[in-house]
Amino acid sequence: MDFLLQPWPWYITGPLIAITMLFLILFGKTFGMSSNLRTLCTISGADKYADFFKFDWKSQRWNLTVVLGAIIGGFIATQFLSNGTPIALSEATITDLQAFGFTNIGEKLVPDEIYSWDSILTLKGLAIIIVAGFLVGFGTRYAGGCTSGHAISGLSNLQLPSLIAVIGFFIGGLIMTHFILPLIF
Repeated sequence: MDFLLQPWPWYITGPLIAITMLFLILFGKTFGMSSNLRTLCTISGADKYADFFKFDWKSQRWNLTVVLGAIIGGFIATQFLSNGTPIALSEATITDLQAFGFTNIGEKLVPDEIYSWDSILTLKGLAIIIVAGFLVGFGTRYAGGCTSGHAISGLSNLQLPSLIAVIGFFIGGLIMTHFILPLIF
């Protein structure tokens, strides 16, 4: 049972992702999380207000299992398959994060300085969450999908727009890390 408490090596997870993608391709499906938001909005009645939400959402029911699986899998992983050891980070990363004012680095998956209720319920915290949510939502629509959809499904289908999107995601992440994050913290 100890092997379940450790990150699985690439030679196990990589083939599992490849097999999953092979099945999706064989069944004419694509993988992605952001398309589920459109489906959930349509189920909730958004199609009455915007043409974007007028589509056959029932054809996407299978993809809702991805969301359910992510929620259940995340719960199982954090509650039953985690041994509580800190995340292994490089000393340079820890030093950089400490310079921004982060504490308890690597002890949790997300920092309290951003994601605790005390932090979110401040003007700065609300601004970060609202602006980040808008940018992620806008970016997902503008890019025609999310990071998981483009990086896993799009690249495995050899789609040039997905390659361009993934390159853009990495550039955006570097800009955020090296230029914007220092301004925020």
